[in-house]
Amino acid sequence: MDIARIRERISADMTAVDRIVQSRLRSDVALINQLGHYIIGGGGKRLRPMVTVLMARAAGHDPQDDRHALLGATVELIHTATLLHDDVVDESAVRRGRETANQIWGNEASVLVGDFLYTRAFEMMVEMDDMPTMGIFSRTTNRIAEGEVMQLMHVHDPDVTEARYHEVIYRKTAVLFEAGCRLAAMLATDGDKAMMDAGAAYGRHLGIAFQLADDALDYDGDAATIGKNIGDDLAEGKPTLPLIHCLANADRASVGTLREAVENGGRDDIEAVTQLIAQTGSIAYTRGLAEQEAEAAEAALQAFPDSDFRSALSELARFSIGRNH
Repeated sequence: MDIARIRERISADMTAVDRIVQSRLRSDVALINQLGHYIIGGGGKRLRPMVTVLMARAAGHDPQDDRHALLGATVELIHTATLLHDDVVDESAVRRGRETANQIWGNEASVLVGDFLYTRAFEMMVEMDDMPTMGIFSRTTNRIAEGEVMQLMHVHDPDVTEARYHEVIYRKTAVLFEAGCRLAAMLATDGDKAMMDAGAAYGRHLGIAFQLADDALDYDGDAATIGKNIGDDLAEGKPTLPLIHCLANADRASVGTLREAVENGGRDDIEAVTQLIAQTGSIAYTRGLAEQEAEAAEAALQAFPDSDFRSALSELARFSIGRNH
């Protein structure tokens, strides 16, 4: 499935989003311009603003009112800020097949430009002049930060439960999809609660499906295609669902190997761990849960009238689990 074909249905809207993002990156501080444009221009899918704009259109928003583009651009800046901070925390060297910003400009610059993007996003929220929007985005960024801290607490911990993992991916990933879709539905329907809840449900389930698929790809994807090294999560000591499921289902001798791999991190045990994950069906288990979440996302769309935009959101749900990058 080609995401570019989905984007074509809202090409004018996404052009408006990109234009807003580019204009809000501008600063009279040269390093902010350089680093900001580097990460924004890094070849990302723009999935979060795309979902936000599509949800607004599916809920009936008038495209002549460009607030949906401002909403999508705000979501993108928040997401980009989290990427900058994530790469510093994870000591990542590669993202989307390119050197990370922290590799080029250093951790200090990456953190500070991430802060700049957060504050730009909040300036844009103020421009919307809507307290519910500010409240939802404020709680969302707070939960994202909580998710990052929770994940940090789980690093090198082989006893992380599946329930704790799901809480982390909800806060780290799904909550921004959920907020963007809730706000898009609110904008389009003047605050219809049923539509807002349906939009939020779609975003939440889509975000979880997307992260589950991402975590499966970390063990069975192609490094050149996904734009990062296979086994990065294990190398960083992060127990994601394939490894958590494997730990719960492997034989006793293998559990010792798995626990040591999580506790020590690094790449020495990646081949052995990958084989054990395959033997215990842990990738299939993870992908199965991702499929359930994608189906739940599609079910939430029944609250919206039939349209090309609703169909595109349905296609994105399938894309989230069928992609190879």
